Amino acid sequence: MTGSQSDGRLSEVKFLTVAEVATVMRVSKMTVYRLVHSGELTAVRVGRSFRVPEHAVHEYLRGAFQETA
Repeated sequence: MTGSQSDGRLSEVKFLTVAEVATVMRVSKMTVYRLVHSGELTAVRVGRSFRVPEHAVHEYLRGAFQETA
């Protein structure tokens, strides 16, 4: 894979703030921070805040749903 191909895919990734993730998951922001710090939810640090790839939220919820099923 060349650099331009990976850059193209990266530009397609939608990043969510911790507050947006909390809203989607219907949990508190502190819960999202705990998931990020424990490594259960993938996130990227941007300055002093975190951004979570949207696909990571979907993967986490899919995994949590499968555990309860």
